[in-house]
Amino acid sequence: MSETSRPKPLPAREAVDEYFIENRHRVLDVAAFLDRLDRSGGDWRSDYRMAALVRAIGVLAEPGAGRAQRIQMIFSDPTVEPKPKLDQKAARGAWDPASEKGA
Repeated sequence: MSETSRPKPLPAREAVDEYFIENRHRVLDVAAFLDRLDRSGGDWRSDYRMAALVRAIGVLAEPGAGRAQRIQMIFSDPTVEPKPKLDQKAARGAWDPASEKGA
């Protein structure tokens, strides 16, 4: 798609008016999820998926564009060599760096 065929972004005020409530809900949903984990008393912070989620939440607070790409890369497998077999990482939602240590 060429630069000239991209739709014009909404003005900031219109974007906030249109999407604030749904994104407020999403943030509250994540907060409730983290609260449930804290109440569980388990060690959820050592899970690679949760480590990725916490890093991604940090990116949300950073200023500037490109957050979606940076967050996608946090969850993505950065390796370039083909895998000998499927490792089901897609079903887990995040790449496990420990999976490369034994490979």
